[in-house]
Amino acid sequence: MCVGYFLVLLDVTIVNVALPGIGSALGAGVSGLQWVVDGYALALASLMLTAGTVGDLYGHRRIVLAGLVVFGVGSLACGLAPAVAVLVAARVVQGVGAALLLPGTLAIITHAFPDEAGRARAIGVWAGIGSLALPAGPLLGGALVDGFGWRAIFLLNVPIVLLSLVWAGAIVPESRTPHARRLDLPGVLLGGVLLLATTYAFIEGGRSGAASKAVVVAAVVAVVSLLALIAVERRRGDDAMLPLRLFGRAGFDVANTAAGTMNLGTLGTLFVLMLFLQLIQHREPLGAGLAIVALFAPLAVIAPFGGRLTSRIGARLPTAAGLLVAAAGLALLTLATPSSGYGTLLLAFLLWGIGLGLLTPAAVAAAIAAVPHDRAGLASAINNTARQAGGAIGIAVAGAIAGQPGNGPHFMRGFHVVALGSALFYVAAAVLALAFLPGALLRRAGRHRSPGGEREGSADTEPERQDSPRDTGSG
Repeated sequence: MCVGYFLVLLDVTIVNVALPGIGSALGAGVSGLQWVVDGYALALASLMLTAGTVGDLYGHRRIVLAGLVVFGVGSLACGLAPAVAVLVAARVVQGVGAALLLPGTLAIITHAFPDEAGRARAIGVWAGIGSLALPAGPLLGGALVDGFGWRAIFLLNVPIVLLSLVWAGAIVPESRTPHARRLDLPGVLLGGVLLLATTYAFIEGGRSGAASKAVVVAAVVAVVSLLALIAVERRRGDDAMLPLRLFGRAGFDVANTAAGTMNLGTLGTLFVLMLFLQLIQHREPLGAGLAIVALFAPLAVIAPFGGRLTSRIGARLPTAAGLLVAAAGLALLTLATPSSGYGTLLLAFLLWGIGLGLLTPAAVAAAIAAVPHDRAGLASAINNTARQAGGAIGIAVAGAIAGQPGNGPHFMRGFHVVALGSALFYVAAAVLALAFLPGALLRRAGRHRSPGGEREGSADTEPERQDSPRDTGSG
C-alpha cells in the first residue's frame, strides 16, 4: 500500500521536471503542457470523493488492484505516447487509476491493523513514505530525463506496478464497509464537468483570449454545472458526494479555502518555475530538480512538527503562520531574473517550503475539527479534493498569465505576476484563518489524532486515521 501511495504522489511532482523535454519532443506549447499536468490532477480531483465509496461497496482490495492496473496501463501509454493529445489522454487514465488507488491504500491499512497502536504506527509509516515522494519527484525525474529522456519517468512505473500487483494480490485481504453510502453518479459527473470547464476556460483564455467563443462557452458550462451540482447534492442529502450541510460552518469553509489556495498558488507557481529554471536559466533537468529540493525538503521535514504544534495550540496560528511564511517566499521570487544565482532563489524556496510544512497538517485538522466526528473521514476527503482542484485551476491560471517561455520578457513579467498574485492570495487566506478558525482544536478532534495526522507531509495526502471505517474508505 505504501508503494502504491508513493507512486500516486510521485506522479504529481515528477512530471514538472520533464515538461520542457515533452514540449520539445512533441511540439507542445504551454497550453499543451498545462493539460499534461492537469489531465492527471483533474481525474484525481473529480473521482477522489467517490473512489472510497466504491471501495466500501465492492471491496477495497478489489478496487486497489483495479487502480494499480489502470495506473500501470496509463503509465505505459504515457511512455509510448506519439503526440501530446495521446499523452494528455494517458495522463487522465493515470489519474483515474490514482483516484481508485489512493483512498483504498489507507482503508486497507486501517483494516489490516485492528489494534490502535499498531494502526497508528502503520499510518505513520504510510504518511512518511508518501511525504518522501515530494522531494524524490524532482530528483528522480531530473536524473531520468537527463539519462534516458522524458519517457522514462512514466515507463519506470510499469515494473513497479507489476510487482505491486503480484505482491498485493498475494497478501492483501479483502475488506468491505457495511452500510456504505450509495454512489452519487450525478454528483461525480457534474463535479467533473465543473472542474473540466473551469480549467479549459483558463487554459484556452491564455491561448486565444478571454473573449473567445470557446472561453465564453466553457464559462457558461461551468456556471450551469455548479448550479446543477448544488441542486443535485441538496436533494441527495447524506448520500451526496459533497454533502452541502457540511458547508456554512466558518471553520470548515475557511480550512478548505486555505487548502485550495495552498495548491492553487504552489502548483501554479511550480509549473512556471520549472519552465523558468530550464528554458530561461538553461539548467539541465537534474540541475532544476536539485534546485527545488530546498522547497520540498522543508515540507517533508516540518510537517510532523506542524502536526504536533497544531494538536497543542489549535489550527488558527499554524494555518495563518504557514500561509504568511509561504507568501514571503513566493514574493521573493519576484526578484528572480534570467541571470540570478541560486542564492536569490534559495531563501524563497526555504520560506515557501517551511510555510507549507506548517500549513498542510493544520488545514486538515481544522477541517476535521469543524464537523461531527462521524463525518471526519469525509471532511478530510473534501479537504484533499479542495487541494487537488485548487492545484488544477492554479496550473491553468499560471500558464495563461505567463505565456510562452520563448517570449522571454513577457514570460518573466508573467512569472513575477504569478508569484506575487499567489503570495497575495496566501495573505488573504491567512486573514480569513485568523478571523474564523478556532484558537484550539475541539477536544474530540484532539482525542482522535494519530501519528499519521502529524506526519502529514504532502499537499496531496490524507493522513488522518479515521475511527469510522465508512469514512475511512471515503477519504
